[in-house]
Order: sequence, then C-alpha cells, then structure tokens
Amino acid sequence: MATIDSFQYGIPAESDFGYAQAIRSGDLIHVSGQLSFDETGGFRHAGDLTAQLGRTHANLDRVLDHYGATRNQVVSQTLYVVDLLRNAAAVAEGNRAYFGGHRPASTVLGVTELTLPGQLVEISAVVDTRLPA
Repeated sequence: MATIDSFQYGIPAESDFGYAQAIRSGDLIHVSGQLSFDETGGFRHAGDLTAQLGRTHANLDRVLDHYGATRNQVVSQTLYVVDLLRNAAAVAEGNRAYFGGHRPASTVLGVTELTLPGQLVEISAVVDTRLPA
C-alpha cells in the first residue's frame, strides 16, 4: 500500500484555497504550482519575470529539500507563463540555469493571467525519488 505524505509551508493561501504544496505518493512527489512568494506567503516581484523565476525555483527547491530530493529527480514540469511570446527567451534562460544539464519533460503554456496581479509565472512538477539525486 502506498503512503501519502503532504507538505505545506503554513501560509494562508494553503487553507484559503484548500491545497498542499506537494504530496508524496510512494516514490513520486507531485508539486503544486510554485510561484514567487516569501516565507510568510506574501507575493514578491510583481511584473518582474526574471526575479519571479528565481524566487519560484527557490520555492521548488524548498519542496524538494523537504523530501530529500534534488532537481535531478524532477521528471516533468509544467510552466504557466503570462505573455509567453514576449517572455519565452527569459523563461528558457531561467529553466536552463535552474536545471543545468538535467532535462526533465517540460510543457510551457501561455496564459492570459494567473492568480495574483503581476504574477507572470507558475511552475508545477513531478519528482521521482527512485532516480539518482
């Protein structure tokens, strides 16, 4: 029987929207859309895609750290990007910088808006802890 372990930061949005930042089911970790928020849940870097990517990746690292996982174990990601045509190059650069030589499966979707005013990117992921860290 698979065990389920959910992870929350303890920020207001988790109870307001009724979600977990991640759920581990067996060897897989399903990470909810991460965005550019600080430790208290406050959104940061409105309108600044590069800064948002950095903070969003740092939050993804926090989830991975909780489970003892690494970026190299991310098997797929989905990126939601406002104004994708204008922001595609910056997203690609940020993605390459974050993953280095690792290449997870990736889907990038252009969207008209995200949850918060000024939010330009959100990233969800699936992690397989059976892979080498």
